[in-house]
Amino acid sequence: MKFVIQRVTKASVTVDSAIVGQINKGFMVLIGVSQIDTKEIADKLVKKMLGLRIFEDENGKTNLSLEDVGGELLLISQFTLYADCKKGNRPSFTDAGGPEMANELYEYIIDECKKSGKKVEKGIFGADMKVELLNDGPFTIVLDSEKL
Repeated sequence: MKFVIQRVTKASVTVDSAIVGQINKGFMVLIGVSQIDTKEIADKLVKKMLGLRIFEDENGKTNLSLEDVGGELLLISQFTLYADCKKGNRPSFTDAGGPEMANELYEYIIDECKKSGKKVEKGIFGADMKVELLNDGPFTIVLDSEKL
């Protein structure tokens, strides 16, 4: 499982010209699910993400968490995080989880994040989405379950 976490001052996702999710200060997170991912792996990444201290404190140090700043979450599924570009110029996505399994884990992640009490917005699984964000920093962190 992979989370690409971008610290943002605002972010939104649009499907068919309608905004389906938007946040102010917080994390816009692209979520990739592989064939071997489980709820236990999702739990580990959610816990790590929610605990990240990447917002600046009064001294300009990245020392504050999402909780500390009242941050919000925009969670977007993105199977292309599992693109394999080793052969040729056309990516292969064979490592990405199948749609049914990946959607189940994506919805599980959303539900787990909601338990934290934070505002959680989301995209639409499998839809053609347009994502806009104002990256703050820029500050981008990649959490990869194979490296945690």
